[in-house]
Amino acid sequence: MSRPIEGIIPVMLTPFDDDNRIDYGGLERLIEWYLAHGADALFAVAQSSEMQFLSLEERAALGRFVVERVAGRVPVVVSGHVSDDLHGQVQELTAAVDSGADAVVLVTNHLDPHRRGSEAFLGNLELLLKRLPADVPLGLYECPAPYRRLLSDAELSACVDSGRFVLLKDVSCDLATVERRVALAAGSPLAVVNANAAIAFDAMKAGSRGFTGVFTNFHPDLYQWLRTSGARHPALAEEVNTFCVLSAVSESLGYPALAKLYHQRLGTFKSIHSRAVSYDIRERHWALDEVLDRIAAGTQAMRDRIAQATTAA
Repeated sequence: MSRPIEGIIPVMLTPFDDDNRIDYGGLERLIEWYLAHGADALFAVAQSSEMQFLSLEERAALGRFVVERVAGRVPVVVSGHVSDDLHGQVQELTAAVDSGADAVVLVTNHLDPHRRGSEAFLGNLELLLKRLPADVPLGLYECPAPYRRLLSDAELSACVDSGRFVLLKDVSCDLATVERRVALAAGSPLAVVNANAAIAFDAMKAGSRGFTGVFTNFHPDLYQWLRTSGARHPALAEEVNTFCVLSAVSESLGYPALAKLYHQRLGTFKSIHSRAVSYDIRERHWALDEVLDRIAAGTQAMRDRIAQATTAA
């Protein structure tokens, strides 16, 4: 791997058509949208991709498609690690390796599916490391489903010491934990990248090497500006950060179908069909389009303010 995997890393959506098939045309448009809006890398076949609801064949095809269409413009990391049994995990992770991804991401809760603690986690990890090619960089993802399995400091240190890991998608949602993990990974190839919007800006200032939360599907360029230019415009950065934090609260309104509706309105997707969200999000979450109107308008307002500040500078 010649490039570090860090910065603004969107967790990719999987568009479906109304017949429940992957919409590869919509996916290609989504890839180009991410790249046009400041993505430094892409995370394919993640929870936002509805990986738990995709067959192994679909996960393999999805990873290959993203790698091929990105064509080296930015690094692509791929997961699809959803099984609890070792045989299934080897199949899934081998499919991710075969996609040609720049790194393959292991989900922490599947390394300790029965919540038995560090001995089970490290034992399963050792078995998988023996089965995966030694030259393939790896990542870790504290995926919230089926349960949020946070790494202990000792577990993270073991992963750092292995020399195999280049990325941790941190889901601790705690700034002090992010800071401690950054210190543990200091001097190693492992980038700690926070996934929680509420602490995104503070985490980046504290050494998190980017952001990889769900609202990278709405305005990744705003997070990119905070990362690269926020320190030079502290007053405006506080406004942009506050807008991003408040916008992200709407994740509870039917995500990822919510993000698909946002992209349907942008013209990226034809359908908002989701396998993970089986209900009508407009029926359950009243005035949803008005919420998205405000997010869209606020996003554009922040972009305009940033453009003005850039011109003035």
